[in-house]
Amino acid sequence: MSTTFAALSAAPVAIGWAVHTLVWRRRIEAARRDPLTGLPTRAVFEAQAPRLLGPGTAVLVIDLDGFKALNDRHGHAAGDAALTAVARSLAITATVLDGCVARLGGDEFALALPMQHPADLPFELAGLHQALCEPFDFNGQPVSVGASIGAIMVETGPALPLERLMRRADEAMYAAKQTGAGWFIATHADPALPTTNGRRAGRRGTSGEAAG
Repeated sequence: MSTTFAALSAAPVAIGWAVHTLVWRRRIEAARRDPLTGLPTRAVFEAQAPRLLGPGTAVLVIDLDGFKALNDRHGHAAGDAALTAVARSLAITATVLDGCVARLGGDEFALALPMQHPADLPFELAGLHQALCEPFDFNGQPVSVGASIGAIMVETGPALPLERLMRRADEAMYAAKQTGAGWFIATHADPALPTTNGRRAGRRGTSGEAAG
């Protein structure tokens, strides 16, 4: 068998393996992203965010306000448009601040943001809240949702576990939702609210009071 003939015989096999590898890579990448918003999933966030944790990194949990009412009034397509618009704003914030972002599920999102100047966090939250509440176009008419943002940032000391920081950010988000403040920063990392199965009591997926 000549060298040329052997190479030609092997070519279809090589091309087949290349296509197979490409298909699997695309499937793996698709599984790592939320199909609606294109944001990374919770699992990806939980893998990436700990690399950013340290003094000056803020962890945020965001939950939309009025999302169910939007769905009830305009239909689920409007809800999908809202999620996509919110995801776009969050992705821009994560890119600008070299952080990471994810859709946790439903109308809940998370961010980990290294802050060059920790004192700027309130200004960043205020700007982000304003961006999330901006009306977006749906079928030629402006519609909008609200947002409640909870944040926690440890300015000194060793990095704390992401799970603990997200729990406190979730509590801060709940405080923002209860008061209508838009955003709230937790002042310490110790959990302040009772839990059910390790999660804030009343949160989606737990029993007790209505979810925040």
